[in-house]
Amino acid sequence: MSVDLDNRERILDAAKGAFMDRGTSGARMQEIADAAGVNKALLHYYFQNKDTLARAVFHRELRNLVQPVLQTLASGLPLEEKVRTVVGLYSEKLSSFPQMPGYVLAEMHFHPERLEEFVTSLTDVAPEVMGRNVFETLGRQIDAAVAEGRMRPLPPRQFMVNLMSLCVFPFAARPLLALVAGGAEEFDTMIAERRDSLADFFLGALRP
Repeated sequence: MSVDLDNRERILDAAKGAFMDRGTSGARMQEIADAAGVNKALLHYYFQNKDTLARAVFHRELRNLVQPVLQTLASGLPLEEKVRTVVGLYSEKLSSFPQMPGYVLAEMHFHPERLEEFVTSLTDVAPEVMGRNVFETLGRQIDAAVAEGRMRPLPPRQFMVNLMSLCVFPFAARPLLALVAGGAEEFDTMIAERRDSLADFFLGALRP
């Protein structure tokens, strides 16, 4: 990695931590520069202002999380394998950064334009076209499974929303669930148990 790319990635990593801890409005450019080990002038050389930096972080984190999930759902993998792969992807990535769902949800609500920019840059097609491609693939597989008697009928949109919700919600509600569970360690134990059981639960709910 070149020095320029290394500086840029360190800035993005530092901004990611600050944004996820305090939100984009609460983070300060100076603290991000300090955490990245660069001066503020160099930070502004790469990112003109906080909005530019926030957009770059948002796009990078969504790319790391969403791209493999969309690729999995749109692939030719069997439905059962898709479910297990998606559960594994979310568990791995969100366990490393459990603040991510709260950060992403806040960014989507306050800056919805960033999400459309991201989807278009990720696939080179309009968001609605990308969605149609994913849903058509899932729809064909669901119809085949229903015809074989392996699954109850379910619209592909509901299949995807239900799966993503079950994966993401515990992390989005982490402060509450950790409190109810008895602390951060108990929350982590619950997530580890869920990683092993969620795919079976989801697939079982789909059987006729």
